[in-house]
Amino acid sequence: MQKSEARAIYHDLLLAREFEQAAAEAYTQGKIGGFLHLYPGEEAVAIGPLHAADAGDYVVSTYREHVHALVRGISPRAVMAELFGKATGCSRGYGGSMHLFDRERRFLGGYAIVGETFTVAIGVGYWIAMNEGRDAVLCYFGDGAANQGTFHESLNMAALWKLPVLFICENNHYQIGTEIHRHTAVPEIHRHGVAYGIPGRKVDGMDVLAVLEATREALRLIRDGAGPQLLECETYRYRGHSMADAGAYRSALEVAELAARDPVRQFEKIACGNGWLKTEECEALARQVREEVEDAVRFADESPEPERLDEGVHAEPFHLYGEARS
Repeated sequence: MQKSEARAIYHDLLLAREFEQAAAEAYTQGKIGGFLHLYPGEEAVAIGPLHAADAGDYVVSTYREHVHALVRGISPRAVMAELFGKATGCSRGYGGSMHLFDRERRFLGGYAIVGETFTVAIGVGYWIAMNEGRDAVLCYFGDGAANQGTFHESLNMAALWKLPVLFICENNHYQIGTEIHRHTAVPEIHRHGVAYGIPGRKVDGMDVLAVLEATREALRLIRDGAGPQLLECETYRYRGHSMADAGAYRSALEVAELAARDPVRQFEKIACGNGWLKTEECEALARQVREEVEDAVRFADESPEPERLDEGVHAEPFHLYGEARS
């Protein structure tokens, strides 16, 4: 691995962790409203695939999408301001935590409804196929969403039309507070594509390099015309389902055992051991990231709120009539 790539990955791992910690603090201070679903522990599942993706690829995410947005290139300022409900946010303050969006970066949003991501990904994949493009769609979903009808309908349609969709399962083993063996008959999510002829692969979702390599191979197959692929990343969230969830259904021992495989510390050890990064470089990056996140919080604090709640919600009727007639 080139030093520049290792540096970029480590930067994003640190940014993901620091940003989410700052978001949690802002939530407890009453600066962020609604639900807030945080990502510590799962960072490798965002950073591996999005470092493997091309700029022309599309990303469809879930309600736990802050880190996906950051790694895709949306600035910490724009993401934090959106969490604060400010007009300078990436969705102009109307979306909040679960509805981040950036058309320029082909980040097609987070979705509050479980399983909603699949249908959007299929639509985009169909458009790419119709235009004979080489772009792909990265469709994120959690293990709980594998129980939704839209998942199986979308697998069928993607396989039938050989759509360029990479289904990425963030398997953190809990559907809110229900352990996977209690909510899914076949807990090996990568096997769910077998009935549709979709190849599936399981990977250590706490190892960013393993996820990166698996995603590169899956995207190569998609671009070569092999059709959709399914990647299951076994990971773990250190926090509860949301800020409203204390996570009492898990033991302290379970959390500690999984935290020992922390993706940030794992990569730091590997990168320093292979000479990709030096200890002083890691320390400098950590300081840089803290400054980036502190700046994002200040920016969000000082930004104005949207002037009108209905702006961008309703289309102008005459505008629609004019388009229909043209």
